[in-house]
Amino acid sequence: MRIGLLGTGPWAQMAHAPALSGHDELDFVGVWGRRTAPTKELADSYGVRAYDDVDALLADVDAVAVALPPAIQADLAARAARAGRHLLLDKPLAPTVEQGRAVVEAVTAAGVASVVFFTTRFQPETAAWITEQAGVEGWFTGRAQWLGAVFSGDANPFAHSPWRREKGALWDVGPHALSVLLPVLGDALRVTAAAHGPGDTVHLVLDHAGGASSTLALSLTAPPAAAGATVELRGAAGVTLLPESTETAVSALTRAADALLTAARTGQPHPCDAAFGLRVTEILAEAEELLDRPA
Repeated sequence: MRIGLLGTGPWAQMAHAPALSGHDELDFVGVWGRRTAPTKELADSYGVRAYDDVDALLADVDAVAVALPPAIQADLAARAARAGRHLLLDKPLAPTVEQGRAVVEAVTAAGVASVVFFTTRFQPETAAWITEQAGVEGWFTGRAQWLGAVFSGDANPFAHSPWRREKGALWDVGPHALSVLLPVLGDALRVTAAAHGPGDTVHLVLDHAGGASSTLALSLTAPPAAAGATVELRGAAGVTLLPESTETAVSALTRAADALLTAARTGQPHPCDAAFGLRVTEILAEAEELLDRPA
């Protein structure tokens, strides 16, 4: 499968480009970016073409991987789908429900495959745990703490990301927490509570279709010594914790590319497709609306 990369920022450099270039079944064709110099630099480092026209890249590939801010990703993903290109997307799918729905509608109309890269879902240890817990009945409650130090640590490459500064932890790490909780506890019927904490920290309470409730603590401004991710489930079977993974982002993204290849070949949607990405966006938008209401 011929694939192109849209985006040239830190995530494209750290994860996407290495994963695409090192994949045995992908032909990494080239890179398009919003700025000429970084596009040429990244393309040259992998010996591929630097495109200054996104439609020219779309004409040369079967699929695109997107490493761009959510609003730009959503618009270009819908454009790529309408051109008949398969999509390897990042989270969140889009910053608004309307934009996310447009991506799903374009994917459905074109009949292309889509995979949204929720990292935890593509790491073997955590993916196996999620699958195992989804088959267990009687969950009572879940607790997810996804605490990052992006805005409080030293020299984090994502600290000056404009969209992260605007949208905060809810939209950056919230998708990770939801990608773990939803397949185990069921869809979120509603966000029952949402409250601000220090910095960009937010706290959410969800009711799930399976009868359980969950709480989420999300932050990008945690003290570095307090940063980390924990998911705990409690129910009739007892207590279980999401295991740690030793996998790198590159290896996880390689598995996401494997999933895209399989979905494209079989026509069977992956559980982390654009439709799931839209559902996550809908929940985040509901939480955001609660957070923005006057006290």
